[in-house]
Amino acid sequence: MTAENDDARHSEKMAKKKAARDKILATKTQEKGLLIVHTGKGKGKSTAAWGMALRMIGHGKRIGIVQFVKGAWETGERGVFDKFPDQVVIKALGEGFTWETQDKARDIAAAEKAWAAAREMIADDSLSMVILDELNIVLRYEYLALDDVLKGLEARPDGLHVVVTGRNAADAMIEAADLVTEMTLVKHPFRAGIKAQAGVEF
Repeated sequence: MTAENDDARHSEKMAKKKAARDKILATKTQEKGLLIVHTGKGKGKSTAAWGMALRMIGHGKRIGIVQFVKGAWETGERGVFDKFPDQVVIKALGEGFTWETQDKARDIAAAEKAWAAAREMIADDSLSMVILDELNIVLRYEYLALDDVLKGLEARPDGLHVVVTGRNAADAMIEAADLVTEMTLVKHPFRAGIKAQAGVEF
């Protein structure tokens, strides 16, 4: 087969693929606010949410972020988002993981405070996206009532996207979501004795 014939076959194949794809896309006409869940044991759940936040900023949209666990840490993403005060409202209300505080009542109080902030953001019609970072963790430890959280998410405005991160998402959260991605752990440097590093983990 000549290179010319190979190119022609490739062009024909891609033209058929494009026609099939265009036909599928023509049926996708709805727009709505999505409930998006990033879960799983692999790294990248919050990182993926920050990528969506940057897209929103690029489109001139306003976003709200509540950090349920990482609030006690100085993170690179907060340094970036602080540079966009007109577009990003960020509240870092966590106090670290429960094994660090070792105080269940304090952890519950922090989770309740963060959820109250989240509900205010969800009700704010100037926001296009609300990111609830590590919400799945506080739900797993039952620091918040899952049913109450799901009701609050279900009552969100029609056009609002909500992103929920954290491993061990509850089955009911997955069922309620429009988009669920599970990050799968294949290999992690922590297991080889390498500590969390700026710009990679935080």
